[in-house]
Amino acid sequence: MKPIFVAIDTRDMERARFLARAVRGHAGGLKLGLEFFSANGPDGVARLADVGLPVFLDLKLHDIPNTVAKAVEALAPLRPAVLTVHAGGGAAMLAAAKAAAGPEIRVVAVTLLTSLDQTDLAATGIETTPAEQVARLAALARGSGVDGIVCSGAEVGAARAAWADGVLVVPGVRPAGGETGDQKRVVTPRQALDAGASILVIGRPITGAADPGRAIRDIAETLGTRNEELT
Repeated sequence: MKPIFVAIDTRDMERARFLARAVRGHAGGLKLGLEFFSANGPDGVARLADVGLPVFLDLKLHDIPNTVAKAVEALAPLRPAVLTVHAGGGAAMLAAAKAAAGPEIRVVAVTLLTSLDQTDLAATGIETTPAEQVARLAALARGSGVDGIVCSGAEVGAARAAWADGVLVVPGVRPAGGETGDQKRVVTPRQALDAGASILVIGRPITGAADPGRAIRDIAETLGTRNEELT
């Protein structure tokens, strides 16, 4: 499977379908987050899945184990290829999510949002570096039986060294020279893939381009033959 998953962050279904069709030649899948899901719900996910690309459902579930398990069960009929939960929910929650998902849905645990840095961590009372926090939560996720984690490109190399067969998702990826927006810990697509990423989540550099199809093609060309691989 191709590693680039395009983040479709819009409430407009027709815009979402336009983007999905524009990128399907070079994308490995579509990442649908809270904005899209809140506006369009399960029916919207099904409509985009009809385009023919795997769906990465990025809802970052975080609640008590039973509630998360029931939510995963409710989402399972949508057949997402990937589903996110928050690693901070703890081992029992992570295990419950994976048990509810079954073997066909890859459950990945969000470690530290790419919009946060050490100053943000300190403001919440966490007196460690982002790398240390990601490593701690990655170990928790692995021990809980989920399929992988979400982390920034700054931490993916260490995560790959510790988790050889894990699904490592890297958001906040920006082409060289691109605007970082609200992301603080960013890398280029090639850097992330070379460091060990399985899935690259790329949004605005593609969806905000005048020609989204050309934008993803240009990014894919920087990956060369690696654009056909997924760990």
